Amino acid sequence: MNLPVLVSILVVYFVIMSGLAYYGYKKTQTESDYLLAGRNIHPIVMALSYGATFISTSSLIGFGGVASQYGFSLLWLAFLNIVLGIFVAFAVLGTRIRRLSADMDVYTFSSFLGKRYDSSFITVFSGAMIFLFMPAYTSIVLIGGGRFLQEALGIDFNSALLILAFIVGFYVISGGLKAVMYTDAFAALIMLVMMIMLLFGTYQHVGGVIDGHSSLTELKPLIPEELVEQGHRGWTAMPESGSPLWWTLVSTLIMGVGIGVLAQPQLVMRSMTVKDDRSLYRSVLVGGLFIFFMTGAAYMIGPLSNLYFFETQGEIAMEAVGGNVDLVIPTLINHMMPVWFVYLFTLTALSAVISTVSSLIHVQAASFSEDILKTWGIRSSKVSLSRLGVVIGMVAAVILAYILPGGVIAQSTAFWFGICAAGFLPALIGGLYWKKASRAGANASMVVGFSVSVIGFLFFHEKEAEAIGLSDALFGKDTLLGFPISHIDPLFYALPLSTIVFILVSLATGVNVKRNKEKTSVVQ
Repeated sequence: MNLPVLVSILVVYFVIMSGLAYYGYKKTQTESDYLLAGRNIHPIVMALSYGATFISTSSLIGFGGVASQYGFSLLWLAFLNIVLGIFVAFAVLGTRIRRLSADMDVYTFSSFLGKRYDSSFITVFSGAMIFLFMPAYTSIVLIGGGRFLQEALGIDFNSALLILAFIVGFYVISGGLKAVMYTDAFAALIMLVMMIMLLFGTYQHVGGVIDGHSSLTELKPLIPEELVEQGHRGWTAMPESGSPLWWTLVSTLIMGVGIGVLAQPQLVMRSMTVKDDRSLYRSVLVGGLFIFFMTGAAYMIGPLSNLYFFETQGEIAMEAVGGNVDLVIPTLINHMMPVWFVYLFTLTALSAVISTVSSLIHVQAASFSEDILKTWGIRSSKVSLSRLGVVIGMVAAVILAYILPGGVIAQSTAFWFGICAAGFLPALIGGLYWKKASRAGANASMVVGFSVSVIGFLFFHEKEAEAIGLSDALFGKDTLLGFPISHIDPLFYALPLSTIVFILVSLATGVNVKRNKEKTSVVQ
C-alpha cells in the first residue's frame, strides 16, 4: 500500500470527524446535552447513528466471517434486525420510551427503568450489569477493527487496538452523546457506500447472483466433515433441523441477537434523543434501508467468499485464513478488491469501530456516573464522573481484547445480546404496557434473567463453558448436560423464566401494593 496516500485519506477523515466532534462539544452545555444530545437530534441523524452503533465490526467482520461457515441461512438474522431492531424498536417501543423518559426527566437506560418502577435497586443493579458485562461486547468490537487493520495494513494487532482505543476515548470524553451521534452519522454514510460497493464487487467476481449461487451450491462436497456431522447441508441451505449446527444458528446467532437488540441500552437510548414521535416514524425507513445493506450485505458476502477463494486459491474460506473466522472478510477484501478500495474500506472499519465503541463507552460511563455513583449519593461536576467512567470502560475493553482468543466476535456478541434480553426485556416491556407490573416483579425478573443466563453460559452452553472451564474445574466435565441443551442458547430458557417470574411476582405483590395504597410501587 502507498503509505502517503493512506495517511492523506486518514487525515481528511479525522479532520472531518474531529470537526463534527468539536461541533458536538460546542453544543454540549447541559447534562441533558452530554447524556441525551439535548433530546432534539434530527431523525435522520438518529437513524444513522442507531444503525452505525448497531452495525459494528462484530457484524461486518465477525458475523460476515461466521456467514462463511453457516451460509445464507444467517440472512434470517438480517430479517429480524430490520423487523425487530428497526420497526418495533422505533415505531412500537421507541415512542413510549421517548415520551416516558421526557416525562420522568431521566437520561439513561437504567435510570429510566429505575424511575419507572420507583426502585433504586433496579437503577444500580442494571447500571452495574451494564458497566461490568458491556466491556466484553466492547472488546470484541475493538478486536474486529484491530483484525481488519492487522490484515489490510499489515500493522501489529496490539498496536491497532491501542490506536482505536485512543481515538474512541477522545471523541467520547470531548463532546458526550452529541459528538458521538454526529460522528456516528458521518461514519454510517461511509459504511453504507463501501458495503454496497463490496456487495456488488463480490457478486461481480463470482459471476453474478444466479451463477454465483449455483456455483456455491455445487461446492457442497467441500464442506468440512466435522460441519457435515453437525448438520451442515450446504452454504445455500438451512442446517438439518434439530442438529447441533441448527441449534447454534437459530438459538444463539439468529434469535439471541435478533431478540436481544430490543434490550440493548445503547440502542434504547437513541429513542430518547429525538423531540417527538413523528421523528421516530421518519427514522424507520432510513434505519431499515441502512440495516438491509449492512447486515444483508455481510451475510451474503460471507458465504460467497468460499466460492471466490476456491476459484482463486483452490480452498474454501476457513482454509484460506488458517481457521480464524474473524479474518475471512479482511482477507477477502485484501485479495479481491483493488488497492484504492482497501484504502477506503479502512475508513469503513474505523467508522464501524468508532461509532459502536463510542456509544458503548458512553453508556458504560453514564451507568457508572448516573446510575451507580449518583444513586449512591456520590456527586461531582456534571460530566467529570462520566469522563472517569469513559477511561475505566476503555481500559477494561482493551484488556479483554488482549485476553480473548481468536474467532470469538460473533459468539461474544450473542452472549451480550442474550443476557440483555433475559435481564431487561420483561421489565422494559412490562413497564411500557402493563399497569399491574410491580417493582418487586421487575426486581425479581432482572435478577433471575441475568443469573440464569450467566449460569447457562458457565455450565450448560458448550462453547462458553468449554472456554471458561469452570464447569470442568468443579464437576469434571465441560457441560453439566449433553445435547441438545449444550447447544441451546441460554436465552431460550432464561427469557421465558424471567418473564414468568415477572408476571407472577407482579400479580402477587401488586395486590398487596394496591391494598396498602402504595401507588409508587405500581407502574401506572
